[in-house]
Amino acid sequence: MSAAPGTNGVLVDRYGRVARDLRVSLTDKCNLRCTYCMPAEGLPWLAGPELLTDEEIVRLVRVAVERLGVTEVRFTGGEPLIRPGLVGIVTAVAALQPRPRISLTTNGIGLDRLAPALSAAGLDRVNVSLDTLDADRFTRLTRRPRLDAVLAGLAGAAAAGLSPVKINSVLMRGVNEDEAPALLRFALDHDYQLRIIEQMPLDAQHGWDRSTMVTAEEILTSLRTAFDLSPDPAERGAAPAETWLVDGGPARVGVIASVTRPFCGDCDRTRLTADGQVRACLFATEESDLRAALRTGVDDDELARRWRTAMWGKRAGHGIDDPTFLQPTRPMSAIGG
Repeated sequence: MSAAPGTNGVLVDRYGRVARDLRVSLTDKCNLRCTYCMPAEGLPWLAGPELLTDEEIVRLVRVAVERLGVTEVRFTGGEPLIRPGLVGIVTAVAALQPRPRISLTTNGIGLDRLAPALSAAGLDRVNVSLDTLDADRFTRLTRRPRLDAVLAGLAGAAAAGLSPVKINSVLMRGVNEDEAPALLRFALDHDYQLRIIEQMPLDAQHGWDRSTMVTAEEILTSLRTAFDLSPDPAERGAAPAETWLVDGGPARVGVIASVTRPFCGDCDRTRLTADGQVRACLFATEESDLRAALRTGVDDDELARRWRTAMWGKRAGHGIDDPTFLQPTRPMSAIGG
């Protein structure tokens, strides 16, 4: 392995991948308790002083955009809509030069109320998590009776011009595996874009079991009971979703097969947790602390150097199929999507 790159340049790793997509977790808290993410009682949340301030988040995003070549910024959680300073953060990031494309991953609760302000601030689009269209199933899955609020959030995002509005769905065996066609029909009827995601080993309970996961092949088989799917001729690039034309197009559906069809070789993502840790991979077991560097007064050049060093050490793949694979200590709600 060669030495890490110097103080100039993009976020490149030793395999030649360049990270241009930054995922920023704004909080580890969430107002749902999805069974595949966290226990019913929730988790021990980060204490206030551990969280990056709004100003610290904006500074680190500015370093990423101005000095490290990041062109896409996505805000995640936990649930980012519960971050009080969200609109101000989006406003500041939208003012950066060069301006990155800005998106948000959310459960949609409250999005109908916030969407106009977020659109005005510079947010480009949203991904909304929705695993079922059945109210009773939604309540069992999330432990909250809030399906109507999520549907209102989707409609509010579309009305505010935050398009394309994407839906992220996770199918679970014996829970909602039969809903793929219904979710796609719903998306098509409302001009949303559906992405179905294989369940990943990122739950706080460490209860993930590959044998009970609904695979990409099973997802496609289910969709084909109601739709004709053909491979999308468009270049996939670094996108996590493999997309398919629905009934000849132009509508598309995506499947994110992180487990059975990993796309690590094309990954272009870097992650910043709500407490200021750089993660080179969603499944990384190590982190690099930028919060401490910020708070001890280092300059932007040094922050950029540390970030580049963190990404240089990125592994070739997530290793889920390796017998030595260890699930990250942090669950998805603390890492950010």
